[in-house]
Amino acid sequence: MICGAGNEDKEYVKKLALIYTLAGAKILDISANPEVVTYAKAGINIAYHMADQLSIDIGVRPYIMVSIGMPGDHHVRKSYIDPNTCLACGLCDPVCPTDAIPKNFHLDLDFYKNLAGSFDKEDQDKEIVVKDLCIGCGKCSNICPKDDIISYRHNARQLLKLLPECMAAGAECFELHAAVGDDDVTMQEWQLINQVNPDNFNSMCLDRLNLGNLNLEHRISQARDISNDKLIIQADGYPMSGGEDDYNTTLQAVACADVINKKFNMKIYKKKENNKISSKRVYKSLSAKKAINIIISGGTNSLSKKLADLCGVRINGVAVGTYARKIVNNNVQVVDFYNNYDNILDAVSKAKLLVDVNME
Repeated sequence: MICGAGNEDKEYVKKLALIYTLAGAKILDISANPEVVTYAKAGINIAYHMADQLSIDIGVRPYIMVSIGMPGDHHVRKSYIDPNTCLACGLCDPVCPTDAIPKNFHLDLDFYKNLAGSFDKEDQDKEIVVKDLCIGCGKCSNICPKDDIISYRHNARQLLKLLPECMAAGAECFELHAAVGDDDVTMQEWQLINQVNPDNFNSMCLDRLNLGNLNLEHRISQARDISNDKLIIQADGYPMSGGEDDYNTTLQAVACADVINKKFNMKIYKKKENNKISSKRVYKSLSAKKAINIIISGGTNSLSKKLADLCGVRINGVAVGTYARKIVNNNVQVVDFYNNYDNILDAVSKAKLLVDVNME
């Protein structure tokens, strides 16, 4: 379960961590922010405190994974709406999945224009978009009728300082969102991550939107040379697109995993027919010890594991972000959240269905 690589709303993350810990999720993937890690850990601890009272056996304590994004990667960008060029059309705030854009802000656009004249672009608390809530999904800019209104800024991360701080706060493994074109810079950051965390698994998130199959395979080979058997590849379909619960939404994630499986986890045998070599290929799985560990993400939902099984695509797990948040969002918004056990049980029941169906 992913709280969201760009989601820095600490209290929201804490509540999600509580719900999905009680629901049996094995990994909580959160923003590379020591404070966010602390809140996620607090949510896990509260879940264990509540477990006995709610008659829930949590089992394995979930790991905390911190997501690091590279410049150019959508997971770490934050949207910026220029109030001076905004058309006040009212199209963007309804499509924002995290309410990072205030509802009907365009009705009070003069207020934001006046603010814009009194601060520089680093003073993000006075901007239209609430940065802690923005996950960089791109839905606002996609629907915006003009190109010069919504732009993006990328969080600059000093990894050598940041990652140990996250580990001290409770993170146990890292994930690098590396679906960008520059191999050299990507591998430098990957080397650094493995230097900071050499004893645990680390994950690299890749998709085929920019890399293509051959570059995807090449990057995985490079990553494996550095991490050896402590490598997880997160096969991304369409990032942050899991709002719907259907096969089509999760198709690309399974397809990405299929490409990785056929390259790294399966051996091709040419089939014989009537003592002649046929043009057909038969893929046979290699032993699990030699395989690349694959988690699928990006458009994942309650049907992701089922579709992978139907297609014969072997995966090690499913990371569900947008859909996981969507199904419990109303519960998270309840005012007396921590004291309302009926509400928490309702949220956990929804979350557990999602967790169980992707782990069976």
